[in-house]
Amino acid sequence: MQLGLVGLGRMGFNMRERLRAAGHDVVGYDRNPDVSDVASIAELVQKLAGSRIVWIMVPHGDPTRQTVEELGGLLSTGDLVIEGGNSKFTDDQANAALLAERGIKYVDVGVSGGVWGAKNGYGLMAGGDAEDIERAMPIFDALRPEGPREEGFAHSGPVGAGHYAKMVHNGIEYGLMQAYAEGFELLSASDVVTNVPETIKAWSRGTVVRSWLLDLLVRALEEDPDLTELRGYVNDSGEGRWTVEESINNAVPTPVITASLFARFASRQEDSPAMKAVAALRNQFGGHAVQKTED
Repeated sequence: MQLGLVGLGRMGFNMRERLRAAGHDVVGYDRNPDVSDVASIAELVQKLAGSRIVWIMVPHGDPTRQTVEELGGLLSTGDLVIEGGNSKFTDDQANAALLAERGIKYVDVGVSGGVWGAKNGYGLMAGGDAEDIERAMPIFDALRPEGPREEGFAHSGPVGAGHYAKMVHNGIEYGLMQAYAEGFELLSASDVVTNVPETIKAWSRGTVVRSWLLDLLVRALEEDPDLTELRGYVNDSGEGRWTVEESINNAVPTPVITASLFARFASRQEDSPAMKAVAALRNQFGGHAVQKTED
């Protein structure tokens, strides 16, 4: 198949290479001319023949909305836009409605696999009409991991379902990473366990906590056994927040995911105002010792 790919960053660049390796004709555009095949989105559209498919892989929010709007003015009735970034599922409804006014189809796809996707394949969760999903299936099959389709691809539902599924996926990811991180810290604080990296590595096979995330932690510890080269500062991409918002909207308790999100907030505070208040209260009611800041 032939398709256009807008956005050749860490994910988009590798996706282009995997698609080309599978025999697809990919025309890529990026603001970075060193990796772009064309000078503009308009030129990308011009190079696509017949009924066109364009996949968007740019940051969520305004960059995605602006790209959708630009494509809406360049594509024709029957063309298909696939939005594969980390957009909020509610944005998909607006994007699809905008394109529908011009007869352009829309599919949203949650993509998981990170920088390893080029080699291992990407987990894909798609939202949209069945006929649009089927039309793009050769692309999905090229991107997903080898093996049964249902173990790497899902048609999750109508427009918005793909990004909703990816949002929940990333919320779960937050919780898993936090659990591994807390286990690492506890092992490191203990006087009993003296070889933390090898202990965690021994969980890689046979144990109930083995996973690809654990393998990545093992890899990180092999490179830096005490993780001394890193700061304990962790950003969030937004999907953890959206997952917690949806849990509130649907009255579904998600204490693990919520706690892992709040732990990321705590990582950004060099000196927590909340914990200062706790220290002050303990000192006030019980005379407990406090640590004063140095002048």
